[in-house]
Amino acid sequence: MGDAAEDRAKAHELPEGDVIRILLEQHAQVRDLFARIQEAPAAERKEPFDELRALLAVHETAEELVLRPKAEGDDWKRVANARNREEEEANRVLAALEDLDPASEAFLAKLTSFESSVDEHAEAEENEEFPRILETIDADERQSLGTRLRRVEQMAPTHAHPAAAGSTTAQVLTGPFASMIDRVRDALSR
Repeated sequence: MGDAAEDRAKAHELPEGDVIRILLEQHAQVRDLFARIQEAPAAERKEPFDELRALLAVHETAEELVLRPKAEGDDWKRVANARNREEEEANRVLAALEDLDPASEAFLAKLTSFESSVDEHAEAEENEEFPRILETIDADERQSLGTRLRRVEQMAPTHAHPAAAGSTTAQVLTGPFASMIDRVRDALSR
Protein backbone atom coordinates (compact mmCIF):
# COMPACT_ATOMS: atom_id res chain seq x y z
CA MET A 1 0.00 0.00 0.00
CA GLY A 2 1.37 3.39 -0.97
CA ASP A 3 1.98 6.15 1.51
CA ALA A 4 1.04 9.83 1.12
CA ALA A 5 4.12 11.05 3.03
CA GLU A 6 6.37 8.96 0.79
CA ASP A 7 4.72 10.42 -2.33
CA ARG A 8 5.20 13.95 -1.00
CA ALA A 9 8.87 13.26 -0.17
CA LYS A 10 9.51 11.96 -3.72
CA ALA A 11 7.62 14.94 -5.16
CA HIS A 12 9.71 17.46 -3.24
CA GLU A 13 12.89 16.05 -4.80
CA LEU A 14 11.67 17.50 -8.11
CA PRO A 15 11.29 21.15 -9.09
CA GLU A 16 7.98 22.95 -8.61
CA GLY A 17 5.82 22.53 -11.74
CA ASP A 18 7.54 19.32 -12.92
CA VAL A 19 4.84 17.02 -14.32
CA ILE A 20 5.98 14.10 -12.17
CA ARG A 21 6.03 16.26 -9.03
CA ILE A 22 2.46 17.37 -9.74
CA LEU A 23 1.29 13.79 -10.26
CA LEU A 24 3.05 12.51 -7.12
CA GLU A 25 1.47 15.32 -5.07
CA GLN A 26 -1.91 14.33 -6.47
CA HIS A 27 -1.29 10.68 -5.57
CA ALA A 28 -0.67 11.86 -1.99
CA GLN A 29 -3.91 13.88 -2.06
CA VAL A 30 -5.83 10.83 -3.32
CA ARG A 31 -4.44 8.69 -0.49
CA ASP A 32 -5.32 11.41 2.05
CA LEU A 33 -8.88 11.64 0.71
CA PHE A 34 -9.42 7.89 0.92
CA ALA A 35 -8.29 8.05 4.57
CA ARG A 36 -10.62 11.01 5.28
CA ILE A 37 -13.59 9.15 3.80
CA GLN A 38 -12.80 5.95 5.72
CA GLU A 39 -12.42 7.87 9.00
CA ALA A 40 -15.45 10.13 8.55
CA PRO A 41 -18.76 9.40 10.25
CA ALA A 42 -21.19 7.90 7.71
CA ALA A 43 -23.16 11.14 7.36
CA GLU A 44 -19.98 13.11 6.54
CA ARG A 45 -18.51 10.96 3.73
CA LYS A 46 -20.10 12.82 0.82
CA GLU A 47 -17.89 15.92 0.82
CA PRO A 48 -14.52 14.13 0.86
CA PHE A 49 -15.87 11.62 -1.68
CA ASP A 50 -16.89 14.47 -4.00
CA GLU A 51 -13.35 15.86 -3.68
CA LEU A 52 -11.87 12.43 -4.40
CA ARG A 53 -14.15 11.86 -7.38
CA ALA A 54 -13.28 15.21 -8.93
CA LEU A 55 -9.55 14.81 -8.29
CA LEU A 56 -9.47 11.31 -9.79
CA ALA A 57 -11.49 12.40 -12.82
CA VAL A 58 -9.26 15.35 -13.71
CA HIS A 59 -6.05 13.52 -12.76
CA GLU A 60 -6.75 10.51 -14.96
CA THR A 61 -7.92 12.64 -17.89
CA ALA A 62 -4.76 14.75 -17.70
CA GLU A 63 -2.53 11.67 -17.55
CA GLU A 64 -4.24 10.18 -20.58
CA LEU A 65 -3.91 13.39 -22.60
CA VAL A 66 -0.48 14.62 -21.47
CA LEU A 67 1.61 11.78 -20.08
CA ARG A 68 0.59 8.66 -22.01
CA PRO A 69 1.23 10.09 -25.49
CA LYS A 70 4.92 10.41 -24.48
CA ALA A 71 5.26 6.61 -24.40
CA GLU A 72 7.91 5.43 -26.84
CA GLY A 73 8.72 1.89 -27.86
CA ASP A 74 6.57 -1.21 -27.60
CA ASP A 75 7.33 -1.95 -23.93
CA TRP A 76 6.51 1.55 -22.72
CA LYS A 77 3.38 1.67 -24.88
CA ARG A 78 2.25 -1.62 -23.31
CA VAL A 79 2.71 -0.04 -19.87
CA ALA A 80 0.76 3.07 -20.95
CA ASN A 81 -2.04 0.96 -22.42
CA ALA A 82 -2.26 -1.11 -19.23
CA ARG A 83 -2.62 2.07 -17.15
CA ASN A 84 -5.32 3.34 -19.54
CA ARG A 85 -7.25 0.06 -19.19
CA GLU A 86 -7.01 0.34 -15.39
CA GLU A 87 -8.34 3.89 -15.59
CA GLU A 88 -11.21 2.73 -17.77
CA GLU A 89 -12.18 0.19 -15.10
CA ALA A 90 -11.69 2.77 -12.33
CA ASN A 91 -14.12 5.08 -14.12
CA ARG A 92 -16.77 2.36 -14.10
CA VAL A 93 -16.29 1.76 -10.38
CA LEU A 94 -16.25 5.50 -9.64
CA ALA A 95 -19.53 5.92 -11.55
CA ALA A 96 -21.04 3.05 -9.55
CA LEU A 97 -19.87 4.65 -6.30
CA GLU A 98 -21.56 7.91 -7.31
CA ASP A 99 -24.85 6.00 -7.51
CA LEU A 100 -24.54 4.73 -3.93
CA ASP A 101 -25.40 6.59 -0.73
CA PRO A 102 -22.04 7.54 0.86
CA ALA A 103 -23.53 6.81 4.29
CA SER A 104 -24.27 3.19 3.37
CA GLU A 105 -22.24 0.10 4.18
CA ALA A 106 -22.40 -0.90 0.49
CA PHE A 107 -20.64 2.36 -0.40
CA LEU A 108 -17.93 1.80 2.21
CA ALA A 109 -17.33 -1.79 1.09
CA LYS A 110 -17.06 -0.78 -2.58
CA LEU A 111 -14.84 2.19 -1.66
CA THR A 112 -12.45 -0.05 0.28
CA SER A 113 -12.05 -2.35 -2.70
CA PHE A 114 -11.69 0.64 -5.03
CA GLU A 115 -8.98 2.14 -2.80
CA SER A 116 -6.92 -1.01 -3.19
CA SER A 117 -7.23 -0.86 -7.00
CA VAL A 118 -6.37 2.84 -7.12
CA ASP A 119 -3.35 2.25 -4.90
CA GLU A 120 -2.09 -0.58 -7.15
CA HIS A 121 -2.61 1.66 -10.18
CA ALA A 122 -0.69 4.56 -8.59
CA GLU A 123 2.16 2.25 -7.56
CA ALA A 124 2.36 0.90 -11.14
CA GLU A 125 2.56 4.46 -12.47
CA GLU A 126 5.23 5.39 -9.94
CA ASN A 127 7.33 2.29 -10.63
CA GLU A 128 6.81 1.65 -14.35
CA GLU A 129 5.80 4.95 -15.95
CA PHE A 130 7.25 7.88 -13.99
CA PRO A 131 10.86 6.60 -14.09
CA ARG A 132 10.65 6.41 -17.90
CA ILE A 133 9.48 10.02 -18.06
CA LEU A 134 12.29 11.12 -15.73
CA GLU A 135 14.91 9.20 -17.76
CA THR A 136 13.83 10.25 -21.25
CA ILE A 137 12.40 13.75 -20.90
CA ASP A 138 14.56 16.66 -19.77
CA ALA A 139 13.59 19.02 -16.94
CA ASP A 140 12.49 21.85 -19.26
CA GLU A 141 10.08 19.63 -21.18
CA ARG A 142 8.76 18.15 -17.91
CA GLN A 143 8.02 21.74 -16.81
CA SER A 144 6.15 22.32 -20.08
CA LEU A 145 4.25 19.08 -19.55
CA GLY A 146 3.39 20.22 -16.01
CA THR A 147 1.96 23.46 -17.39
CA ARG A 148 0.01 21.55 -20.02
CA LEU A 149 -1.26 19.09 -17.40
CA ARG A 150 -2.62 21.97 -15.30
CA ARG A 151 -4.39 23.44 -18.34
CA VAL A 152 -5.95 20.09 -19.23
CA GLU A 153 -7.13 19.67 -15.63
CA GLN A 154 -8.96 22.99 -15.79
CA MET A 155 -11.00 21.68 -18.73
CA ALA A 156 -11.31 18.05 -17.64
CA PRO A 157 -14.57 16.43 -16.50
CA THR A 158 -15.08 16.23 -12.73
CA HIS A 159 -17.18 13.06 -12.82
CA ALA A 160 -16.51 9.59 -14.15
CA HIS A 161 -17.32 9.06 -17.82
CA PRO A 162 -16.60 5.37 -18.46
CA ALA A 163 -17.31 5.61 -22.19
CA ALA A 164 -14.40 8.03 -22.70
CA ALA A 165 -11.94 6.63 -20.15
CA GLY A 166 -8.84 4.89 -21.41
CA SER A 167 -9.03 6.49 -24.87
CA THR A 168 -7.10 9.63 -25.67
CA THR A 169 -9.28 10.20 -28.74
CA ALA A 170 -12.52 9.86 -26.77
CA GLN A 171 -11.17 12.17 -24.06
CA VAL A 172 -10.30 14.84 -26.64
CA LEU A 173 -13.66 14.57 -28.40
CA THR A 174 -15.99 14.35 -25.42
CA GLY A 175 -13.99 15.83 -22.54
CA PRO A 176 -14.81 19.54 -23.00
CA PHE A 177 -18.53 18.88 -23.30
CA ALA A 178 -18.57 16.48 -20.36
CA SER A 179 -16.58 19.01 -18.34
CA MET A 180 -19.13 21.77 -18.92
CA ILE A 181 -21.98 19.48 -17.87
CA ASP A 182 -20.04 18.24 -14.82
CA ARG A 183 -19.15 21.71 -13.61
CA VAL A 184 -22.77 22.88 -13.87
CA ARG A 185 -23.86 19.71 -12.08
CA ASP A 186 -21.27 20.38 -9.33
CA ALA A 187 -22.41 23.99 -8.92
CA LEU A 188 -26.07 22.95 -8.65
CA SER A 189 -25.32 20.28 -6.04
CA ARG A 190 -23.58 22.74 -3.70
